[in-house]
Amino acid sequence: MRIAMLSYRSKTHCGGQGIYLRHLSRELTALGHHVEVLSGQPYPVLDEGVVLTKVPSLDLYREPDPFRVPKLREFRDSIDVEEFATMCVAGFPEPKTFSRRISRIMAERAGEFDIAHDNQVLGTGMLDIEGYGLPLITTIHHPITYDRRIDLAQTRNPWRKLTLRRWYGFLRMQGKVARQARKVLTPSETSKRDIAKDFGVDPARMQVILLGVDDMFVPPTGPRVAGRIMAMASADAPMKGIATLLEAFAKMRTERDVELILVSKPSPGGRTEKLIERLGIGPHVRFVSGITDLELVDLMGSAEVACVPSLYEGFSLPTAELMACGTPLVVSRAGAIPEVVGPDGECADLVTPGDVEELKHAITALLDDPARRARMGEAGRRRVRELFSWRAVAVKVAAAYEETIADFRDEKSRQQTEKTEKKD
Repeated sequence: MRIAMLSYRSKTHCGGQGIYLRHLSRELTALGHHVEVLSGQPYPVLDEGVVLTKVPSLDLYREPDPFRVPKLREFRDSIDVEEFATMCVAGFPEPKTFSRRISRIMAERAGEFDIAHDNQVLGTGMLDIEGYGLPLITTIHHPITYDRRIDLAQTRNPWRKLTLRRWYGFLRMQGKVARQARKVLTPSETSKRDIAKDFGVDPARMQVILLGVDDMFVPPTGPRVAGRIMAMASADAPMKGIATLLEAFAKMRTERDVELILVSKPSPGGRTEKLIERLGIGPHVRFVSGITDLELVDLMGSAEVACVPSLYEGFSLPTAELMACGTPLVVSRAGAIPEVVGPDGECADLVTPGDVEELKHAITALLDDPARRARMGEAGRRRVRELFSWRAVAVKVAAAYEETIADFRDEKSRQQTEKTEKKD
């Protein structure tokens, strides 16, 4: 098959969407399919054999100057103007403006592909694609409505609430597009349920396909660092629950010698840095970012305990990757995390989201029980090897492509038949 994979931002370190795109495109290519990724900035690093077509935007959120004001010569067309204007009124324009750019590209190139795969863009331009004769399948990792609810619940400043509502304004569009999607792929039963509830998508048009874990995630060959705790999450996103972990860690520091490593890059002067300063734990918390994949695996394997304190996850790839490294886990009983780790206590200890004391107790108990940590790590590794394979994901996604293509062609054939009958 000739596959167009569409993603408005696809760099691996931007989150699960980028990881999904890279590994799925690689495995589909290995199965013999031709895969072309059409992406906005930040552009992905793709594996050999996968074609990248860059779809440039104004890149308004790039580091180190997010929310920048472009120079006049950077504006190329009305889409660029819309992108900048939306940012100026505190909105997030990228899903919509990327979809408009893709619509323009596919108007000319649709015949070069057998199917287009929307990686949670859900912009209105995506609705044009089938009109160009190209079937479209959509992946929704989880509805961003959950991010919005959590952000609003944890914000007391009225002005900040107003700007957050503006920022999440794209969700109305995403819900509309999702409801019209021919077929939706999603990584967990939790996400399927929440997409149906929040976006109003018919469950009959959704299919759950678990995500995979790359083979590079393996247990360490050397000893783990005593007292080292780690977490992989965006430090300043309330949904990731890092504030709960920091407060629990501060309590642990009064009783024992522990260190916390966060694979994250906090905003300078943001809520996370302020909380660390208030708790007085700065010398014992280390942020790590911009490391290679192999360095990340080494880091995962160096921790005695890892924590996933999220308030919600549609799947949580870091959880599965840590399990693959045989790292014992304490995780929130939130979203799809219980689906990933399985029965409580076997591969991870599950705690109430946002409960500082419960989290502290669970981490402390695990640090004090090396035999249980070893059993938990082995069980996690075994679960990943049994359930989470990117090759298996690609095989299932390719089958979903074939089903979508057949459904699209059948529908077009019926429409043509009805049109002919009316003429007769």
